[in-house]
Formats: sequence, structure tokens, C-alpha cells
Amino acid sequence: MRLLFPLILFVGLCLARPNVIEWSQLYSPAQNLSHNEAMTLKHLWLMFLKEYNHTPSFLSFRNFESNVIKMWRHLMVSSSFSVGINKFSALSPSQYRKYLGYRPSVEKLNLTIPRHIYRKLARYAPLPKFVDWRLKGRVTGVKDQGHCGSCWAFSAIGAIEGQYQRASGNLISLSEQQLVDCSSGFGNMGCNGGLMDNAFNYVKKAGGVNREEDYPYVSGVTEQPDNCSFKANISVAKVTGLVDITSGSDEELMEALAFNGPISVAINAGLTSFMMYHEGIYDDPECKGHMNDLNHGVLLVGYGEQNGIPYWLIKNSWGTNWGEHGYVRIKRAGNMCGVATAASYPLI
Repeated sequence: MRLLFPLILFVGLCLARPNVIEWSQLYSPAQNLSHNEAMTLKHLWLMFLKEYNHTPSFLSFRNFESNVIKMWRHLMVSSSFSVGINKFSALSPSQYRKYLGYRPSVEKLNLTIPRHIYRKLARYAPLPKFVDWRLKGRVTGVKDQGHCGSCWAFSAIGAIEGQYQRASGNLISLSEQQLVDCSSGFGNMGCNGGLMDNAFNYVKKAGGVNREEDYPYVSGVTEQPDNCSFKANISVAKVTGLVDITSGSDEELMEALAFNGPISVAINAGLTSFMMYHEGIYDDPECKGHMNDLNHGVLLVGYGEQNGIPYWLIKNSWGTNWGEHGYVRIKRAGNMCGVATAASYPLI
């Protein structure tokens, strides 16, 4: 169920549950709210507790209050995207950052994998106006990294899955857990972040990746890596190299995506507006895209245009109850959020 502001019109106090801290004990306005706003906030809080089975605390309520007020401000202005209450709504900025595991400062250790710079094709026809690799069977279902900063692993595996399907014709869900557990010697840091290029380098050295069913993901619950349990005898998707796309070039990124398949990209996902994104084309002028702004690894799977607004189509790793069933569309102009800053894909 999506918890959006208009739904409060249909909610009563019956949503309260046993053992919830009494409202009078919890709430004393930290913001200058009217009586109606305070009551609306109360309804939304009770809805949030019920929907996400959240254990209430004074601090989590304060975080929720701050985020909801930002949501209200967004709803008051015209925008190409909407925001709503989701599983992150009671997090502080520092708590939210734990879900953002791309580390541009991480050294690319022992990067011996053959690296190529993407070269534009000698094309005699324009690029397609619309690309969505989901429709071509090159993208697995949306996954959930859970309480682990392993977005880099999900981005890298998504790109490997797409390239393996391109080479073999078979779409197979591969193991993010293997990368979390086994690639620390290549510069990655498990649940504390990493780089997709380091992951590609590891997979080349390891000789492949296990299927997800053979090496399932558990770090979303344990919040830490496990012992490396890679089984070389049943591995698939052997990586031979990687291709880096010229930083900041929307046109090259569009071309590489259109002719090669899903691409690993890093974005700036640090704003509250992104955390609470619900649907539409994300466009926040505060979402800068320099290398040092990047903090989240995702998978670029398409592009298009809606109502005159060009967009990138991106698969996230926060489950299907975030955004557009696990996806986000980001405005494709001015390198919004840095989509074109650090993009690469593996060779198989």
C-alpha cells in the first residue's frame, strides 16, 4: 500500500495499536503547526507504524515529522514528480546514508581487468527515442539490498545479468552476496560501500558469478558480509573486461545503453526528495552530479520522454515498495544527479 498524503482523508483513529507510545507522551510540536496539521501528522504517523511495523520512539517521530513537513512543502508546488511516505520516512539523514554505498573515494585496487573507453559509433541513423531493456528480457526483477550499503553490488550484478543475457540468451538472477562477501581484496567494503568497477575486476579474477539460488543474499538482514562461499565449479557469467563511458556525456551514455544493454551508473541519491520519491520524473535542482556528489550505485535500463521532459529509467535496489515499483525516472538534462558521471558495463 502506498502512503500518500491524500489517503489521510480516509483514515481514523482506529489504526492505533496496543503498546504504541501514547500520542500525548510522544508529541510536542517541534514545528509551528496548526491544530489540523498536527492531527494530520498524527494520522500519518499511525499509518506509518501500521504499514511498516515500526517500533515508535521519540527520535524516529522527530525524523518523521521533519520529513513529512518537507513532503508537504513539495506537494504545495508544481513538480514533475511526487513524493510520499515510505519505509525511509522515519530516518535521519545519517541513518539514510547507510543505504547509500557508492564510494567514489574508494581506491580501485589491483584493477588489472582490461579497461576500454567507449567509442561512439559511426551511425547514419538517429538513436531510438525510447529504450527499455525490461521489454527485451534483459533485466531481472527488482531486488532489495536491505540494511546493508551494498548498492554497488546490486548495480554491478544487474549489469552482468544484462550482458550475460545478451551473450547467452538466458536471463539468470546472479549473486550479489558473492560480491559482498568475496571482493574486499579488490577495494570493496561489503556493507560499507564499494565500486562497480572493482566488482567487475573481482568477477574476472574469480572466473565468474554464482546464481542467486546457489548463493542467496543475506546481508540485508545480518547487516554484514559473511564468509566467502563462492563455488567456482558452478559459476556463470565470466567477465573479460569493462567499458567506461566518457564522464558527463549524455549522448554517449544513451548510445551505449541503446546498443549494449543495461549499464551500471552512480548517482546522487542523498536528498530527502529522492528518499521519499514516489513517481514521476525526478527533477530537483539541488541534486548535483559531480564525482564527489555520487553516493549510490544503480542500474540504468532505459530512457524516454514524457510530456516533453526527457528522462533516464533506473532500476534501484530498495524493493518494489519504493518509487515506481522499485524504479525511478530522472530528468535527462544537465546531468541531473550525476547519471552520466560514472557509468560502465562489463564485457562477457
